[in-house]
Amino acid sequence: MRIGNVKLSGYAALAPMAGVADRAFRELCMTFGAGYCVSEMVSSKGIAYHSKKSAELMEISDSERPCAVQIFGTEPDTMADAARFAMQYRPEVIDINMGCPAPKIAGSGSGAALMRDPELCGRIVQAVSRAVEIPVTVKIRSGFDSAHINAVEVAKILEKNGAQAVTVHGRTKEQFYAPPVNYDIIREVKQALSIPVIGNGDVCDAKSAQYVLEYTGCDYLMIGRGALGNPWVFREINEYFDKGIIIPPPTLEEKCDVLLRHISAVVEYKGERVGMREARKHTAYYLKGFKNAAKLRNLAFSMETKEDLINLIAEIKNSNRH
Repeated sequence: MRIGNVKLSGYAALAPMAGVADRAFRELCMTFGAGYCVSEMVSSKGIAYHSKKSAELMEISDSERPCAVQIFGTEPDTMADAARFAMQYRPEVIDINMGCPAPKIAGSGSGAALMRDPELCGRIVQAVSRAVEIPVTVKIRSGFDSAHINAVEVAKILEKNGAQAVTVHGRTKEQFYAPPVNYDIIREVKQALSIPVIGNGDVCDAKSAQYVLEYTGCDYLMIGRGALGNPWVFREINEYFDKGIIIPPPTLEEKCDVLLRHISAVVEYKGERVGMREARKHTAYYLKGFKNAAKLRNLAFSMETKEDLINLIAEIKNSNRH
């Protein structure tokens, strides 16, 4: 799998999830076999207004490469300027968000709302493609709503204007993350384009990965919610396709060790006060399937210090040893 001249390993990428797929989580997923990752989305206007927070979202470490910086916005020139600014962080790819369903994003005309104006989508891609010398990709949805399933039309315009790969999330903006996923539209986009198509939507293990790849014919997969509290999903998929085996799930000890490793990195990068507050949601994802999960989640959402996390892990082991 290649995006322009960028070679990807494995079979699946980590999706750009705002507030979740930060540097710590991207690095962790790459160690478990993700072949590619994309930053949290960055506002092009935030860059134009010299937002320090927006700039920080573009920071990429060597251990999470190849990595794309994802930008969002509605103005072609402002998006092009943001892409140029991103180049100082040496991303391998610039990704454009045309799929976010969040009211704050789509309500301003960005994200998935752009799919209502395919020609504007094309102008944005053209401006960004001309602004940088690295590949430009786009993440879209099946359409804005069930009455406007236009992913094929939009994807053709994106390719015509310079996109070198398209990721398709098989849901509409109106669906958010509600079922079902429309894998037919991913297949139709793949059949209509000559550039790589990445399939996205409800891939959570090796079997679902196999189904989506075979049914849609897409070139690669992108995993979002299926990786939350489960960075092992990339290892599972790689082992299944490379060796034909389903590896056993992680042990209690491994889950606890990776949880501590993950949150330690969050604290290192963001400081204990901010890091531990963000750690609460990450920890809750890891608790899925544990005994006494409700009690453990309550403890997780009251954490203030790394010592609290260590105590929680001791409680997890005590409650789930057998």
